[in-house]
This record gives sequence, structure tokens and C-alpha cells, in this order.
Amino acid sequence: MLTLTDSGAGTVPTHCTTVEERAQREAATRELLAARARSTDQTERQELLERAVELNLEIARGIARRFRGRGAEDDDLEQVACLGLMKAASGYRPDDGVPFIGYAVPTIRGELKRYFRDCTWTVRIPRSLQELQGKIAAVLPLLTQELGREPAVEEIAVRLGAPLEDVRQAEAARGCFNVLSLDRPTDDGELVLGDAVADDEDPYLQQLETVDMLGPVVAELSPRDRRILELRFVENWKQADIGTELGISQMQVSRLLTRILAELRNRLEPASAAA
Repeated sequence: MLTLTDSGAGTVPTHCTTVEERAQREAATRELLAARARSTDQTERQELLERAVELNLEIARGIARRFRGRGAEDDDLEQVACLGLMKAASGYRPDDGVPFIGYAVPTIRGELKRYFRDCTWTVRIPRSLQELQGKIAAVLPLLTQELGREPAVEEIAVRLGAPLEDVRQAEAARGCFNVLSLDRPTDDGELVLGDAVADDEDPYLQQLETVDMLGPVVAELSPRDRRILELRFVENWKQADIGTELGISQMQVSRLLTRILAELRNRLEPASAAA
């Protein structure tokens, strides 16, 4: 929780689990960054920026977690995501009417994608596994001599006192420090490696980020508009059934949905363009 004592916003949740909490965090963030935009004192501007960033660290860390398992250190991913958050807070213009989270999410995601593009051309395994590989390399000749054969993974784990799964992962990661050319033929000889590497965006990541951005925007809708969205897209009701529930015609429901979705789209599209 973060207390905004001089802004009158009270205590604002930094770990949000409900739409209401996310809306409260969004409002407090806008208030801080609007105050920063008005201020001419550099010390005050920096303090307001840091408070806005602190308030939204959960967003940066959550996006960083979605990029795990791609060869980069978790700590590095979080650091890059926080840098993206700082850039988003520095470049955000409250007067544009764009929700901060709608601006921050694509900015943070873009920073992470640039990091992978510029800094992770080779596969990078966690430091813990790199260290474990060194220990395995040191003990392997001794075990081979003692047993008169190549030791099993289980025997290596026992000798090192390391978890069996960690040893398996370290062994499986052998050779990850070598770079393979994307022009190298695959085993069947019909394709090159580059042809076999998918370059599509991860739709699951996009869905999660869209949900993050939609939360504060949906919270600003009227109770009836939120109810219509809930019935249509969460409860999967038909338009006719929604009309019966609300006491309006199916045509009116259709028009309301068109207006609501257009409003949400208009609020989010400037954010993607700004990032």
C-alpha cells in the first residue's frame, strides 16, 4: 500500500486484485503525474515521478514474469520492465486522456522486446545452472573413475547434494553458450533453422496485456454499461436475454454494445500509438 498524504488520495493499493482497486491506483497515478506536469521544481518533479513508479511496480513485474523461460535472467527481465515503467511515467501526458496503464503496458512490453532483440542473441541460462554445470564438470571425472563408467544423473545429484531436477536441467542446457546460425539446415535437410523458428506474437501475452489495460477503462463506465459487458462477454448471454433482464429491446442492447465497444476502443488505441 502507498499513502499519498499530500495529495488527499489516502492509501492506494499497490497490489490490486479487483477492478475497483485498479481504478483507484489509476486515478492516483494520474494525479501524481498531473501534479508533476504542473510543477517547475525539479526535486518535486522527481519525487512525484518516483512515487508514480512505485505505485505501479506490480504492473512492470507482472509483465516481466510473462517473458520468463526465454533464456534471460528473471532479475534482468524485472530490471528492464522497471526501466520501461520509468520511461512510461516520464513520457506520459495526463492531458491526452489516455489511461496511464494503457500507455505503460505497451511501453514496458516494447522495452522487453528490445532487450531480447539487442541483448539475447544467444541462449542464456540462469546463473545457478551455469554454476551447477561447473560443479558437474569438476566432479564428473572423479565419479567416472570411481564407478568405472559414466555416472547417471541421479549419482551426480547425490554426490553434489543438489536437487535431481536441477542437475537434469543443467545437463540439458549443455551447449547453450554456442550460437547456431539461422541458416543451418534442420535434421531433415528440407528447411533451415530460421524457417523453423516461429516469429508470431504470443496471443496469450497479448490477451493478458489487453485485460490489464481494459481494467481501469471499464471501471470508468456507468454501472449499466459494465453490467451489459459482464452479461455479454463474461456470462455469455444473448442480446435478447440481456434486453429482457434490463427491460429494453434487443436492438437497444445492440446499439449500446456498439457504443460501449467503440468507446473502449477509442480510449485504448491512442495508448498503443503513443507507445
